[in-house]
Amino acid sequence: MGLFYFETMFFACILYSSSKDKYYVGSTADIGERIRKHNTNHSGFTGKTGDWVLKWSESFITKEGAGKRERQIKGWKSRKMIENLLLEVSLAGSEHPDFTSGGPLVRTQ
Repeated sequence: MGLFYFETMFFACILYSSSKDKYYVGSTADIGERIRKHNTNHSGFTGKTGDWVLKWSESFITKEGAGKRERQIKGWKSRKMIENLLLEVSLAGSEHPDFTSGGPLVRTQ
């Protein structure tokens, strides 16, 4: 009988709130749980709206890789660059629907 090894994946992700018209960039090992937490009524940037949806994610085999990508995107400090990333992924056709949030873009690497 063989051994099964399940590798934890980590993700850099971009969430979007239509009521705030803002993007949130983060990283996590559980995108569904992360979205759920952001959509709870809490104090902080993502609290009180309840409408955060996943727009993009990229998978990594290490937490450090996901964190590095998150910091890179945050370092852009540019809504335009984030929207260009979302457009590039959409045009490249390398996305697939994310079943946890109803269909926004997800990219794996």
